Amino acid sequence: MTERIVRVAAGQGFWGDWLEAPVRQVQDGPIDYLMMDYLAEVTMSIMQKQKSRDPKFGYARDFVPLMERILPAIAAKGIKVTSNAGGVNPRACAEAVREVARKLGLSGKVRIALVSGDDILPRLDDLLARGHDLRDMDTGRPLSDIRDRVLSANAYLGMAPIVEALRRGAQVVITGRVTDTGLTLGPLFHEFGWNPDDWDRVAAGTVAGHIIECGAQSSGGNLLRDWRKVKGLANPGFPIVEARADGSFLVTKHPGTGGVVNLASVTEQLVYEMGDPHSYITPDGVADFTSIQLAQAGKDRVRVSGIRGGPRTDKLKVSIAYFYGYKAVGTLVYSWPEAYDKARAADRILRQRLKDLGLEFEQILTEFVGVDATHGPLSGPPDPEAPEVQLRIGVRGKDKAAVERFTREIAPLVLTGPPSVTGFAGGRPEVQEVVAYWPALIDRTEIEPQVRVEVLDA
Repeated sequence: MTERIVRVAAGQGFWGDWLEAPVRQVQDGPIDYLMMDYLAEVTMSIMQKQKSRDPKFGYARDFVPLMERILPAIAAKGIKVTSNAGGVNPRACAEAVREVARKLGLSGKVRIALVSGDDILPRLDDLLARGHDLRDMDTGRPLSDIRDRVLSANAYLGMAPIVEALRRGAQVVITGRVTDTGLTLGPLFHEFGWNPDDWDRVAAGTVAGHIIECGAQSSGGNLLRDWRKVKGLANPGFPIVEARADGSFLVTKHPGTGGVVNLASVTEQLVYEMGDPHSYITPDGVADFTSIQLAQAGKDRVRVSGIRGGPRTDKLKVSIAYFYGYKAVGTLVYSWPEAYDKARAADRILRQRLKDLGLEFEQILTEFVGVDATHGPLSGPPDPEAPEVQLRIGVRGKDKAAVERFTREIAPLVLTGPPSVTGFAGGRPEVQEVVAYWPALIDRTEIEPQVRVEVLDA
């Protein structure tokens, strides 16, 4: 009897990833699930800013035209999609995909599930009043310090609502703030019927999800070791997990695609955002990364096994975005000779002008790109003969008028500062709102009962 294998393919590793990846994952070989991960903490903040400008937005809009391209093939092949593209507005995202399905004549052929329940913004005052301080995990400050500036608050959900949506026959599952790993873990639990308290399998599915959550980063992209040997990155193969009921799995990619799946590529992704290797915490359980065993099992095939796990914690993480102030960043490029000295002189002149105008900022940050912007003092003494240096200077503050005035002081340096400006990138800088991140913890019991799943017939 042939052992059953469930194939979960990564289609997007972040909002803005390669648009051809999900299309090729669907077309180039057999897969059972297409996992499309869009969310990071900063992404939620961006989406919240967009939703505040237009209530129809707040989700990964790239997802909708991609679904228009692949929905016919997904429907024909029986492939299921899990994605957190819903961001801070999963209902609008689901409605947009439903309209695409109608447009393609797929009404009644594709079932679209909406997972919600992560948004706790309407409940914040009640939670605070009942003693849930929602303290910043980094500073310990209570949320009450910035409550009047909070824009969004979303708890990290795990696999449970995804498993429920799949059980109810969903072919496309659209979520809000569900963990990256949950998008892979949910399909595996649904397919194999694992017990959610089987902590080793929870850990195995979590590790599988972690390996493919960043797309091609585990299949040759952004690879540190032997990067020159990685071929075919014009057509990179995104990773695929071939999972088995015992919790072991292979990481691979479609044949004939570029990139590489080897011990180095998988290991580098494993240590990405790992934290404590003994305790990788998710809403579903805790994975022990020190238990992971890797073995090369053929060309572009890495076997992962031996993973151990532990019980889930009694807390869930909450991602909170709040208004912080304003910022602007401007650049000028100075050419040889004495490019670095010119850029430093321009920085001194600009700072003096800002001071003379009586402008105050919370922070003024200067970088000399080409000299020290990446590695700072680790790069050693600056090259006095650098052919060109980009002066990049930014300000941040609570006073919008002050930040706006800063943007008007960059261009005058072209004719009232050091010579040889060769680029005034993008014209006058744009004043941008700063939406800051506030990580917190909340009792699991406050969130889990609020999760609901609606399955929408296209």
